[in-house]
Amino acid sequence: MGEFELIRRFFAAASCAQPAEGVARGIGDDCALLDLPPGEQLAVSTDTLVAGVHFPVSCDPFLLGQRALAVSASDLAAMGATPIGFTLALTLPTADADWLQAFARGLDVMARQCRLALIGGDTTRGPLCLTLTVFGRVPRGQALTRDGARPGDLLCVGGDLGDAAGALELVLERMSAPEEVAAPLLARYWSPQPQLTLGQALRGRASAALDISDGLLADCGHIANASAVALKIEAARVPLSPALLALLGESRAVECALGGGDDYLLAFTLPEQHLPALRAEDWPVRVIGRVEAGEGVQLLDAAGRVIDPPARGYQHFGSAGD
Repeated sequence: MGEFELIRRFFAAASCAQPAEGVARGIGDDCALLDLPPGEQLAVSTDTLVAGVHFPVSCDPFLLGQRALAVSASDLAAMGATPIGFTLALTLPTADADWLQAFARGLDVMARQCRLALIGGDTTRGPLCLTLTVFGRVPRGQALTRDGARPGDLLCVGGDLGDAAGALELVLERMSAPEEVAAPLLARYWSPQPQLTLGQALRGRASAALDISDGLLADCGHIANASAVALKIEAARVPLSPALLALLGESRAVECALGGGDDYLLAFTLPEQHLPALRAEDWPVRVIGRVEAGEGVQLLDAAGRVIDPPARGYQHFGSAGD
């Protein structure tokens, strides 16, 4: 199967590759053409996922297709952007038709959930690797960024943390669990749900935001550094799911929530006056700490004493505790 037949058969014909709002021209030319309404800016993010680093080599291709796009779409959520489209650069060791069919189905499912159109990409031979670039739009001056946190703001997250890190024990078959425990954790790992609508709801409200990919402590460090403030996290307020607690117990569950990564939920700072309205609108806002003058991220126990966590998150070119 040649490159162009592969693209035509598995990707160009997918429902997510059909004409979509904001896409003037998609697959079929040297470039895609995007339409932006007046007064809006283009948000762009690229993620690369490598077999054996970001996912097991032998994983289910349908689940991989879902996960790959969700990881990238979460960056749009972090900026408060409305999704437009995405490109896929796919490196494959072989053109296996069954694998490609399942992968393309998973990709299409997540694309439709996120309202992202497939607008182009590339294929080549080599070790399995996926690079996705997502495009979104946001009203000029309203994008959520990392550098706006101010002392007095609340520190919040968009839901329970640590589930995907806990699920990795199941994915790698280091642990087993009953279906009622395993299913919700595995769903969080293989099919994360980018918080796109929450990100849009936070425009004009949150002072800073990002998505949690490398662990709560590590990612909050990016907000602290960019905003030149200190973030104080109260360990007892970090939200944990019943499934994670059932699998790992409280101590290990907290470790996963603080440093495990792969949550793809939003962490954001919020002036306190906006909290009642967000809760009245039923958004999943969990207050876990506060912003103060100073620098860095500190974890506090119930008495307000600083705790030294065992690890602060994932880093590609350094140890987790660096």
